[in-house]
Amino acid sequence: MFVIQGIASEDIESSQEFRHLSTIEGIAVELRYGTPNNFVGRDLYSPFDCAWLHRDAAAGLEKVVAWLAGRRPGYKPLILDALRPQRVQQQLWDALDGTDLRMYLANPERGSIHSFGMALDLTILDEQGRELDMGTGFDDLSEKSHPALEAQLLERGELTAEQIANRQLLRDAMAHAGFMGINSEWWHFDCGDREQVRRTFRRVL
Repeated sequence: MFVIQGIASEDIESSQEFRHLSTIEGIAVELRYGTPNNFVGRDLYSPFDCAWLHRDAAAGLEKVVAWLAGRRPGYKPLILDALRPQRVQQQLWDALDGTDLRMYLANPERGSIHSFGMALDLTILDEQGRELDMGTGFDDLSEKSHPALEAQLLERGELTAEQIANRQLLRDAMAHAGFMGINSEWWHFDCGDREQVRRTFRRVL
């Protein structure tokens, strides 16, 4: 049987490796997997508190806050997903069994970088607290969410120049803080190299 070494969700509060999102100023938090407002349609997080990040990712998020505040006063990150325990990743994987949509998920055996507290899903709020228009919502599992296809989507009229500019603002803020985006989800960013994270960080189970 495949056995994963890590730390239980119930134990991270007493660990120095992790920081709670409430300790980070200048952000808003709406963890969508703790609500029915996600592609599975139910709360996957209760009774666990998943508003955590590894301390390295938390420090990076503070840099994102500062970068945005300096360039777009009043704008702030809205955190949509942070720590995602292994058991939740397994639930998402199971929910997409038999579909092509599994391409959007990390196989639980390898581990999502979210499960190490080293990935963020997020968007940006403007001065009025409204989400910037990114062309799709969070968890839109379609080609319109793919940063790699933005030029074609713009040419076809499926995204506007403003929507792409909003996505680029998010990418610029995250890149400044050392986060790396992916080709298939405008909202997802890893803190550090995925393979190094899997080798050297503890997974939250």
